[in-house]
Amino acid sequence: MLWEWLVMPQGLSNSPATFNRLVTHLFRPLRAYAQTYFDGIFVHSRAEDGKTAMEVHLGHLLQVLEIMRANKLYANIDKCVFASPEIKVLGCFVSNVGVRADPEKVKAVAAWPTPRSQKDLRKWLGLANYLHKYSAGYAGLARPLSELFK
Repeated sequence: MLWEWLVMPQGLSNSPATFNRLVTHLFRPLRAYAQTYFDGIFVHSRAEDGKTAMEVHLGHLLQVLEIMRANKLYANIDKCVFASPEIKVLGCFVSNVGVRADPEKVKAVAAWPTPRSQKDLRKWLGLANYLHKYSAGYAGLARPLSELFK
């Protein structure tokens, strides 16, 4: 009798890396419109060749789902978001306009109490560093605070 896992087992140290390598390999041919990150697949589409963005998007989704079916990969429908103009990905919002910071994270940085120790400052900078890609000149603003650790 041969036993085979139906899902990636938890607790094995290489499970996440192994699964990520599989997903990356399978979806590499679709990388122009389907990005993967561990167990997430993000499909984005634009109008092209006289087709609407939705028509193109449905074609892209079909290709993604065909690869999933052929390789016995399953999606949790409760976690799926289809044909949305904006999605939350890795702590930010992505749309056809671009990428923007999660407003909840911006509020958390703004509402953080004034640091009173180096430990507090480290925590705050760790949180504020999330915003570096959305803030012009962030490095220059954070440098004087980082200098306090020397």
